[in-house]
Amino acid sequence: MNREDFDTSIMTLGTAKIPSPLRTRAKGAGSGCFVSEKDRVLVNILEDRIVKTIERGKKPLSFEQGGPRHKIFFDPTKLRCAVVSCGGLCPGVNDVIRAIVLALHYNYGLRNIYGIRYGLQGFISSYGHELMDLTPESVAHIHERGGTILGSSRGPQDIESIVDAIERMNVGLVFAVGGDGTMVASAKIADQINKRGLKIGVIGIPKTIDNDIYLVDRSFGFETAVGIAVNVIGGAHNESISAPNGVGLVKVMGRHSGFIAAAATLAMPDVNFVLIPESDFELEGPKGLLEALKERLILRKHAVIVVAEGAGQKFFGNRDQELDPSGNLRLHDIGVFLKEAITPNFKDRGMEINLKYIDPSYTIRSASANANDHLLCGFLARSAVHAGLAGKTKMLVGLCNNRIVHIPMEASAGKRKHVDTSGDMWMSVLETTGQPHLRN
Repeated sequence: MNREDFDTSIMTLGTAKIPSPLRTRAKGAGSGCFVSEKDRVLVNILEDRIVKTIERGKKPLSFEQGGPRHKIFFDPTKLRCAVVSCGGLCPGVNDVIRAIVLALHYNYGLRNIYGIRYGLQGFISSYGHELMDLTPESVAHIHERGGTILGSSRGPQDIESIVDAIERMNVGLVFAVGGDGTMVASAKIADQINKRGLKIGVIGIPKTIDNDIYLVDRSFGFETAVGIAVNVIGGAHNESISAPNGVGLVKVMGRHSGFIAAAATLAMPDVNFVLIPESDFELEGPKGLLEALKERLILRKHAVIVVAEGAGQKFFGNRDQELDPSGNLRLHDIGVFLKEAITPNFKDRGMEINLKYIDPSYTIRSASANANDHLLCGFLARSAVHAGLAGKTKMLVGLCNNRIVHIPMEASAGKRKHVDTSGDMWMSVLETTGQPHLRN
């Protein structure tokens, strides 16, 4: 999709007529804390591209700026809200839940906030998951640990049954924390709500360690993941230089995008080979990975390889193609594959190597957030609350050019951001590692 070709307008439930409770608090800080519906954030900030867009007779692509509005749609004294977290774990989910609860409670005076247990399953009565009352006391310290106090799950659930449950609970506003599958499901929930003519808002807070959310500069959890990966890479480097022909092999997350592998390599420039889904590579042949690794070991006696989990899936062909509960293809383990390919290859060459393989995936995704992700989670959560109370729906909050913006779900859901192999990041990776193009 061309980033200039889609509608960025946000669906609303109706006209916001109620003065915001934040108005009184804002008097001491000035009126600048409120955001107008006319405030926009440009997606493309390069001057030549803006000029070319205007010359074509189009307005430059921009998003609504997030933040509190002067007037809101819902009466906070009568509103019930639900918070649900879905998909895999990610550093910062508890931060988002906590910040949503505190913003609803203290900023808007809400007292009825429900936590939906174990993802979208929690809406379906047959699973038997009880609701959790979310209060400032119950979320006071959850940001100090990883995971999610609400639990999570994968897999599709019946959309009509979910909306039935939302109606029965008399919930007027749903906050969904999850990845691409969750945003797709949330858009369908919003569509079903709209079809029924209900005044119920659905706001998404997108979550993915991989940082592959389309149109969003950075997702929460990514910086934490990179920080932990850097430490792991440092350990792999120490292992490799401590043994003759030592090889440290580290697998990091990145099903479709290699942002963690690339960023961690740039932050810890002891890596010699980076393998990501966006950049094809060969294993054998005169320019393949094995030959390049041999030359590296002859020259320097050690090497570090970082591979994203989605890289090199072509080596598995179509064998044992399975789907996970969310409908995604289960990836084959490229880390184990490389380990089992490298070791016997060098044995056949009569060249001793000492390979150490490290997979920190579950350690990373279950960790608590670092300081920068704490900050981002808070900004995203509070912006989601402001948007929801203002009557926005079928939208997600995200970071664009260092501003929180409102993005229509249909503009981002079902699409992915990728490492540009012609861009600055990947060129910097190649310069830092010195790795050749691993294609024959």
